[in-house]
Amino acid sequence: MSLVSMPFVDSGVDTALHVVAAVVLFGSIAAAVYGFWRIHELPIQKAHKNEHHQLGLITALTWIGFIWHWVWVVAVIIAFVDGEQALRHIRDIWKEKDTQQPSGPTPAVCKSSASESVNMANEEVENA
Repeated sequence: MSLVSMPFVDSGVDTALHVVAAVVLFGSIAAAVYGFWRIHELPIQKAHKNEHHQLGLITALTWIGFIWHWVWVVAVIIAFVDGEQALRHIRDIWKEKDTQQPSGPTPAVCKSSASESVNMANEEVENA
C-alpha cells in the first residue's frame, strides 16, 4: 500500500461502508422528523389528557403551527394553562383587594361625613 492509494476503494468493504452510511443518514433524518412530530403534537396530547374544552382550537392551531410557528406557541399556552383556574385566581385576587379595609384616617372621615349628612337631614326634617 502506497501513500497515494486509498484504503477500501474498489472493494466490497467500500460498498458496505456506503450502505452503512446511507442507513445512518436516513435513520438520523427519520429520527429527527419523528422527534419534531412528537414535540409538535404535545399540545394535542396534553389537551386530550386533561379533557380540555378547547380541543378543536388547540388541534387547529397545532396544524397551522407547521406553517406559522408562533401559532404553535399559542396552542401550547392554551393547552398547558388552565383558563378557568387562572380566571378564578384572578377573581380571588380582585375580591381580596376589594375586601381589605383601607388603613389610616379614611374610615373615620367617611363615618364623620356620613353622620354629618344624617344630622343635616334630621335638622331639615325638624325645620320643615
